[in-house]
Amino acid sequence: MSRNMKKMEQKQIQELIEKAIGMMDYSYVPYSHFHVGAALLAKNGKVYGGCNIENAGYTPSNCAERTAFFKAVSEGVMEFDAICVVGGMNKIMKEYAAPCGVCRQVMMEFCNPEEFQIILATSKDQYEIFTLKELLPLGFGPDNLNK
Repeated sequence: MSRNMKKMEQKQIQELIEKAIGMMDYSYVPYSHFHVGAALLAKNGKVYGGCNIENAGYTPSNCAERTAFFKAVSEGVMEFDAICVVGGMNKIMKEYAAPCGVCRQVMMEFCNPEEFQIILATSKDQYEIFTLKELLPLGFGPDNLNK
């Protein structure tokens, strides 16, 4: 965990991991069979779940992380503290499922890269926490356009 982050409570981390794991059940993945679940914690305390949704045309597919963000934003919520992401082939979580570049860019749009926490987990007991800045060190966001 980064030194600059406020420490999340263990209970809160566990709740996000459980929610993300549960969201894998809703994944629509008839092509890759790689299920991904996400649980996005808004600053207001509400948690938004997301799953990946594939499409035969491939490019219209949507990642779990973006599904969660778009759900929240579509309800007027645009401030976030953390996201948990889990995933694996046929729901077997062997390795961390880190957000893709497009998802990291969406996070950059709405989150402070030095404070926003990304929890990657393979189980309730096996996880690591990163900041967005650690996963996207030279990110481009709204602040770059205000300079």
